[in-house]
Amino acid sequence: MLRRSPNNVGGREPLLRIVRIREENETRGILLRILAVVAALLAGGIFLWALGHQPLEVYAAMWKGSFGSVMSTQGTVKIAIPLLINALAVSLAFKMKFWNIGTEGQMIVGAVAASYFALFHSDWPHFVLLGVMAVAGIVAGGLYGLIPAFFKARFSTNETLLTLMANYIALYVVQFLREGAWKDPGAKGFPQIARFAANARLSLPLGVHFGWIIALLLIPAVYVYMKYSKHGYEIAVVGESEKTATYAGMNVRKIIMRTMFISGGMAGLAGMLQATGADRTLTDTVAGGVGFTAIIVAWLANLSSPVILLVSMIFAVLEKGGGYIQSMFKISASAADVLQGIILFFVLGFEFFIRYRIVLRNRGE
Repeated sequence: MLRRSPNNVGGREPLLRIVRIREENETRGILLRILAVVAALLAGGIFLWALGHQPLEVYAAMWKGSFGSVMSTQGTVKIAIPLLINALAVSLAFKMKFWNIGTEGQMIVGAVAASYFALFHSDWPHFVLLGVMAVAGIVAGGLYGLIPAFFKARFSTNETLLTLMANYIALYVVQFLREGAWKDPGAKGFPQIARFAANARLSLPLGVHFGWIIALLLIPAVYVYMKYSKHGYEIAVVGESEKTATYAGMNVRKIIMRTMFISGGMAGLAGMLQATGADRTLTDTVAGGVGFTAIIVAWLANLSSPVILLVSMIFAVLEKGGGYIQSMFKISASAADVLQGIILFFVLGFEFFIRYRIVLRNRGE
């Protein structure tokens, strides 16, 4: 007689079962990630071969397009800056099991707040102006992140939906300003917001705007905050169990709101850096999907600040190199996106086998 269990269907054990690995093996994880990269390159190579191209030549061109010259390297770093900062912001909230899908909107709101001072107070002293713009971006992004945090902490609402919908509100605010109060009267054709004065732009150390220095400084700052500070410990405990945190005397509502303010503030800072450093104006593409890509980056890095730097650079190479091979090999934009998708599919897919095992019926793993 078969004993019934939650995994049994009709009294029979299923053919395949997915079992979570309780203690992840670091060596096994590294080997699987290396295997994922190899499998991704092989699958991408088959796709390129089917299009009539030599895979090795295309991959070499992607690397050349990303780091083949000083200008291409600067372009790659410029792509990685907002991605890195947003991924760090996401990692804080995700560690707490607060699914912040709204760094895109928080980044936009931060850019809007900073742009106000760039457009209407550009005569202030340079460093004072940039400092105020940075603070404005951080505060605006933080307050925007507080909205879903408040409703989550007070009414247990679904933060995923709230943060996701907030992205579109922020986007439409930019479009409203572009076609209304902030419309450049001298613009010809489509409405747009005026470009920032030179006084309101970031300097360019080593040819890339100052944001790359801020991004690098944030990596150890977030690492130390999460690993060695009391706040970081509280975030980890809340993420494991809110009941345990409450039993230990922690103010869960305060922790949620404080963490989301920091997370949103970092995203808002990324928006300020993008607007005044890279775009030098405010557009509705100031975020450009970075907030959503940052979620993938944070998960691939297992919410680890140093690893987020590496993964952000890999994504920047895929984007910059993907654009280069379009012109080099006359590959369509859609085909280049498919190639990037294939690589990401394998890399993300292998993350499953790092956390889970598949067990066959009446057999071992």
